[in-house]
Amino acid sequence: MTEFHATSDLIREDPYLKPFEPALLRRQEAIERRRGELTGGDITLEDFASGHEYFGLHRRGDSWVLREWAPNASAVYLIGDFTGWRKDPALALSRISDDGVWEIRIPADALHHGDLYRFRIHWPGGGGDRIPAWTRRVVQDPKSLVFNAQVWAPPEPYRWRHPGFQAPATAPLIYEAHVGMAQDAEKIGTYREFIDNVIPRIVDAGYNTIQLMAIQEHPYYASFGYQVSNFFAPSFRYGPPEDLKALIDEAHGAGLRVLMDLVHSHAVSNEVEGLGRFDGTPFQYFHEGPRGIHTAWDSRCFDYGKNAVVHFLLSNCRYWLDEFRFDGFRFDGITSMLYLHHGLGTAFTRYEDYFGDDVDEDAQVYLALANRLIHRIRPDAVTIAEDVSGMPTLASPAEAGGIGFDYRFAMGVPDFWIRLTKDTRDEDWSMGHLWHELTNRRREEKTISYAESHDQALVGDQTLIFRLIGSEIYERMRAEDDSMAVDRGIALHKMIRLLTLSTAGHGYLNFMGNEFGHPEWIDFPRPGNDWSYRYARRQWRLADDPGLKYHFLRDFDRDMLELASRFGLLGNEEIRLVYEHNQDKILAFQRAGLVFVFNFHPERSFPDYPVPAPTTAARLHLVLDSDAPRFGGHSRLAPDQIYDASTSPAFGTRQVHLYIPNRTALVLQAQS
Repeated sequence: MTEFHATSDLIREDPYLKPFEPALLRRQEAIERRRGELTGGDITLEDFASGHEYFGLHRRGDSWVLREWAPNASAVYLIGDFTGWRKDPALALSRISDDGVWEIRIPADALHHGDLYRFRIHWPGGGGDRIPAWTRRVVQDPKSLVFNAQVWAPPEPYRWRHPGFQAPATAPLIYEAHVGMAQDAEKIGTYREFIDNVIPRIVDAGYNTIQLMAIQEHPYYASFGYQVSNFFAPSFRYGPPEDLKALIDEAHGAGLRVLMDLVHSHAVSNEVEGLGRFDGTPFQYFHEGPRGIHTAWDSRCFDYGKNAVVHFLLSNCRYWLDEFRFDGFRFDGITSMLYLHHGLGTAFTRYEDYFGDDVDEDAQVYLALANRLIHRIRPDAVTIAEDVSGMPTLASPAEAGGIGFDYRFAMGVPDFWIRLTKDTRDEDWSMGHLWHELTNRRREEKTISYAESHDQALVGDQTLIFRLIGSEIYERMRAEDDSMAVDRGIALHKMIRLLTLSTAGHGYLNFMGNEFGHPEWIDFPRPGNDWSYRYARRQWRLADDPGLKYHFLRDFDRDMLELASRFGLLGNEEIRLVYEHNQDKILAFQRAGLVFVFNFHPERSFPDYPVPAPTTAARLHLVLDSDAPRFGGHSRLAPDQIYDASTSPAFGTRQVHLYIPNRTALVLQAQS
């Protein structure tokens, strides 16, 4: 793009952007200027983003080559178990460039697969041990708990069984998963266990995308993977890198795309394990002074204005695509990147908040370049922005002047459900407010909705099912038990998830276990719980036990997704509210040839209730009923009913008369 007129597309889609056209143009110019600086006009962005093939430890012919960037270092030594962890002058790196690149070449027999190593770096006034920033393998000693880089050169490289996988073109139905806690046992799960035990469940449940959390190495397991230390190293906790490749390969064989939860918004403050004060300065990768410290997260903030930092992060994007064949990324913490205030204490109620002095335009430029790079390497890749601020153009195409994400999370939706279920009795829920909150989004940007993710399941919060049922979830979930609290919770859980899916813009997400109402929060081992794994697991047996009620929710979730896939629900952006009655707690809308009817009333069932039907419908076929016995309902409707539609003077269009039981959702297919 050499001329910057694409903003007209953005403004046509969103006229509120008109006063900020100069800022949009400035951003476009900054993106192109930065791309030119990085590539020099001689190479492509893809070639530029290949630093992982230059830096780090590599076998080259009959030698090992190790390179690192440490501009403030005065001396760098390679140490390891092969040196007794002492400096050896023969293993000193040489400074090979003015900008601080260091290199050493050593014979092939000097290092072996499995050897442990790190750097001993000296700088003016001090020194210390550091794990190389570009290392691809880090392990922790189980006794000393010390982390080290590890030479990883298995005799046989991994052989991909599905090398030509192309991600499905269908709307993403995302299963958010954490490998370590994806097992029933009180321990850390492995990639192999995930392959054997979880991927078949995801396939059976009807999801088409896995989103893997906590893949990049992190020193503290309880950080959920969001305090990254080693950006190029898959976490050792779950197994060797080949097992992660096998997981992705297996998912591809099952037709699933695999996204990675990518953390480029900040880095752990650790110095030996991470990038903090890597070369003796606190600002090598990060901003200098207070701007380089994220006080709320106790972490370090990248300086996206530095070309070397952008090189590091763009290469990181390419590395995970090339080496592990991920199919895209969910970019974590976008709000923190985009604003100097990190989004803290800001309500974002006006457009000026998106274009003021608090916006980090260098971060915007980086995200735009990252999206451009990813889509050039993998045109079928998916990128998702986790942004709570609602910054416009984030998920607008690059060619239209946007940042270029494919999707953004509709983060207000789960927050809304938590507030509603926490603070308001369901008999007081406003149908109009419900509809507004679930459909209030920018039509020009693709969104992914969810009722709850891992955020709502963390200790200190509660999942939807626990908020709805309370402590009776521990005592009254046997199939033969009668409990009004459990009946209410199961009924509303199904309705909330169906309403969230059926009003979603372009995709849907679920955190593992929530589909069957996993009863407990997530609490990773820490001093406060005596390092227990009791809550850092998923109790799949609950859903597998026909004597418990959890399988009703699992089965409803499966049928709900099957219906969405069969009718191309999320591929049809036209959604029309056709009826809303707040006193009756009835909500009805049409989408993709289907009519969705929800009765949220806690007590009243309505016989012969008139609901508008599509104008061309002669009859409507009941295709999903949340009250069906196989979903733990009360079986108040005959399955597969056919309802005749008729012309109504009251509605001025077609209508159908329905029996709508209380706390029940119906989905009907219009037929000519």
